[in-house]
Amino acid sequence: MVRFRISKKASVSSLALMFALGLILGSFTVFYLNYKQISTLKNEVSTLQSQIALLSSAQSQTITNQTINIYQNGTEGLADLYAKVSKSVVLVQGTSDGGEVQGSGFVYNYSGRMVVITNFHVVYKASNLSVTFYDGRGYAATVLGNDVYADLAVLSVKNAPPDIFKPLQIVSSSSLRVGDQVIAIGNPYGLVGSLTTGVVSALGRSIQEEYTSFLIANVIQTSAPINPGNSGGPLLNAVGDVVGITTAIVSDSQGLGFAIPSNTILKEIGYLVTTGSYPFHSYLGIASPPNRSDMSYALAQELNVNVTYGRYVGTVYPDGPSAGKLKSGDIIIAINGTTIKNSDDLSSYLEGQTMPGDLVVVTVVRNNITTDVEVILGTRPKPPT
Repeated sequence: MVRFRISKKASVSSLALMFALGLILGSFTVFYLNYKQISTLKNEVSTLQSQIALLSSAQSQTITNQTINIYQNGTEGLADLYAKVSKSVVLVQGTSDGGEVQGSGFVYNYSGRMVVITNFHVVYKASNLSVTFYDGRGYAATVLGNDVYADLAVLSVKNAPPDIFKPLQIVSSSSLRVGDQVIAIGNPYGLVGSLTTGVVSALGRSIQEEYTSFLIANVIQTSAPINPGNSGGPLLNAVGDVVGITTAIVSDSQGLGFAIPSNTILKEIGYLVTTGSYPFHSYLGIASPPNRSDMSYALAQELNVNVTYGRYVGTVYPDGPSAGKLKSGDIIIAINGTTIKNSDDLSSYLEGQTMPGDLVVVTVVRNNITTDVEVILGTRPKPPT
């Protein structure tokens, strides 16, 4: 009996021990299998990451090679661009008291109506106007509208066949940056269809034509060679869209030309075609002596003021919008919170950001004290005929 009872207890204990060992071994087995699975997944993730990195590197290399090819084929690209757009550029001719006048222009489709865009100064006081197309055929033309303050004019061509008009696309000039490539096509010295290239060398310039005392604002400065006869021709970006219209050069300079920005054309073209004018140039009614409109360190020392930037106010016209608001000797340093460093900034802001009748807050330095003045903008007086 005793042996039997003892043997039974031993068997139970052995079974319990074996059961416990089985549980432990099972746990280790499950852990091991899970560990192997996790390790395998980690290796697979690592492999995928390496493959993605290789693909990204290959893609970047492809993009780099494509960019290099574009620049290497630049000459061929210019030839193709010229072939695409040159038929849109025309020769504008006429007569005036000084003899024959000559310039350039380009075809534009305004709401289904084919017109020619050129400079105001090309057709100013000219008669017997004509437009000659790429195939050498010429047709009489008349001025639909013009704006002396932007040096723009729009012409209507009489009796020309519809298929002779090859309009260009005008795009916004807002995206232009200094250094961007530009192309000018025109008729310098009567050499029809001449192409020159350069870059945008500055933005936001102001120039003054001899027939008006007001500045033309937001002008593009370019290194593309421009000569007499180029006036009115298109300034194009690298894909052949119009970003400006060539308008002026600096006498005795090399590689310094100017173009009216395409944003000005887009803003005015509808008015010029349908009403003949653009009457929405904002006006402050101030003036300054020559060479004293822009503040500098030397002028600040001379005037004994503590600001070396801004637009100096020499005269406030008594019948203008700033009468009783601004004073002679004020220095405009901001409008509506936008810093005004010089007359270029002032002209560009008024032309690009305001309309006649707008209320603007003009920040001025007066007697070395900064103050804000509210002015309701007027409209520029009509130019002399």
